[in-house]
Amino acid sequence: MAASKDGCGVGEVAAGNGRRLHLGIPEAVFVEDVDSFMKQPGNETADIVLKKLDEQYQKYKFMELNLAQKKRRLKGQIPEIKQTLEILKYMQKKKESTSSLETRFLLADNLYCKASVPPTDKVCLWLGANVMLEYDIDEAQALLEKNLLTATKNLDSLEEDLDFLRDQFTTTEVSVAINLLNFRSS
Repeated sequence: MAASKDGCGVGEVAAGNGRRLHLGIPEAVFVEDVDSFMKQPGNETADIVLKKLDEQYQKYKFMELNLAQKKRRLKGQIPEIKQTLEILKYMQKKKESTSSLETRFLLADNLYCKASVPPTDKVCLWLGANVMLEYDIDEAQALLEKNLLTATKNLDSLEEDLDFLRDQFTTTEVSVAINLLNFRSS
């Protein structure tokens, strides 16, 4: 089942059957009855069917590669967000203090610099694409908590989509094997 057919968004449940859609990943067709499958339009020869199944398999491999890259990016992003939240919580405690915060910050790869940060209620966050914005500590904390929740949900969704994709691999491989075995023995 594909998301585009049902008009549902990513992660939505298709109306009526309660099954979650998986990023528009088409569901592989399991070939139970080879004879009736081969009589369908477009399935004139075993070579044509095997070519279609191989194309579908290659599409699944491509989708897996893209999902795996997204998963790696999210797995790296989540610890960074958690670490930044911890720093903000520490700064929240220290903002009422009169003493400066002594710290080191990354200046370049493997090069740190000492800094003395006076008590403040403002922080700057890198948003990506070379964009940095200043926030109140409370606003920054709320934004990062929202981003952490979103990243965690996205990671869970990606895990489900990868599991679904692996099932489609298996179904396609079995369909190819059934086709090959049945038509080589005919």
